[in-house]
Amino acid sequence: MTTSPEFPAPVTAAVEFRTIDLRGRHLSLPALRAAVPRAKGQTVADAEEKVLRIISAVRERGFAALAELAERFDGVAQEHPLVPGEALAAALDQLDPAVRAALEESISRARKFADGQRPRNVDVELGDGAVVSQNWVPVARVGLYVPGGLAVYPSSVIMNVVPALAAGVESIALASPPQKEFGGLPHPTILAAASLLGITEVYAIGGAQAIAAFAYGVEATEAGPALEPVDVVTGPGNIFVATAKRLVKGVVGIDSEAGTTEIAILADDSAQPALVAADLLSQAEHDPKAASVLITDSEELAAAVRAELALQAAATKHSARVQEALSGPQSGVVLVDGLEQGIAACDAYAAEHLEIMTRDAAAVAARIRNAGAIFVGDYSPVSLGDYCAGSNHVLPTSGTAAFSSGLNVTTFLRAIQVVNYSREALAEVSGHIVSLSRAEDLPAHGDAVTARFPGDR
Repeated sequence: MTTSPEFPAPVTAAVEFRTIDLRGRHLSLPALRAAVPRAKGQTVADAEEKVLRIISAVRERGFAALAELAERFDGVAQEHPLVPGEALAAALDQLDPAVRAALEESISRARKFADGQRPRNVDVELGDGAVVSQNWVPVARVGLYVPGGLAVYPSSVIMNVVPALAAGVESIALASPPQKEFGGLPHPTILAAASLLGITEVYAIGGAQAIAAFAYGVEATEAGPALEPVDVVTGPGNIFVATAKRLVKGVVGIDSEAGTTEIAILADDSAQPALVAADLLSQAEHDPKAASVLITDSEELAAAVRAELALQAAATKHSARVQEALSGPQSGVVLVDGLEQGIAACDAYAAEHLEIMTRDAAAVAARIRNAGAIFVGDYSPVSLGDYCAGSNHVLPTSGTAAFSSGLNVTTFLRAIQVVNYSREALAEVSGHIVSLSRAEDLPAHGDAVTARFPGDR
């Protein structure tokens, strides 16, 4: 390449995007899971001791503990974390019109998708006078967490609030970390998004302490009103938030133990390297521990993507963060023999976000079993799902997509079964009930039925 002062050589970033070569290896599912890239170092277990202390402090000392934690972690002096109503209104009034329009479009699309998710109630007639129903009923109160940290996430306000509203939840509280530069309140764009959705109960509380406050509640003090406990806690966060959610699960329901973001891309030689690199980089932008994984059977594509990553990482705003994420043990290329092994690797990895950039991408996507969300083809990037697809971006991470789902309307619903039998319908199965109760050595179960038919003894 010829260069000159007018046409300098492009600057590239030092990205150590490692390779895991699975070609020629026939691995079991456990071996595949062990082979795909994963973060090393701190785990949920490592954070547990610290989080237990935080939970204990919040339970024992309430708002006083929350104030101490806000000063320690956020550098904010705080008397009471409830955000005043006038601050919510002012944040919406001062919101950039372009950002407001984008939020409104995101809300509209998310509402349409959420409204279509609500399951229908079912009545099943099993015989004359024998009806069993399943009714979906919303929980009474939810606590929604919106992270702070390296970025601002008004989109997470939408992703948490919209499905809760669609489910019919009547009491919604939202927490987000206090920000020193905004007078100890959450970021104004977070407040504006909450106001836009009609949420009036917002708290300046971050991290594990927010999860503890939601789960156990905080009694009123002279500084301000009580924070009533919730039934379900949702929302993404760092390892301490994920650990806190795991520790309070059972006291409250949770969506998932979502951790640092991740993207996997299944691609063949038909994929465009620049697009693959751009999408891998987009998730690396979130956090130095973010995971970006390319699964491909094409060495040529892998090489081209590496070159693109070096160029694009050097040019992006958060270059140092991106380089660290792409160079970490949680990121890299997984080389496979072909599509079949690629699909198996995807299912073993169980990505939060999985993009399919192959020939006949829709058919390939239909074969994937484990993923939080699947993005099909060149024009469905993860960024679309982050903001305006209508789908939800609060998704399971760290392989938990193999057994859990992303945030949706049913997160905020309970299925209640209703049994309604007539005398005649019960009589029809009474003999079976007595036989089964005796087989299980629980005769009183059968007696509870025969007691209803004294004349038949």
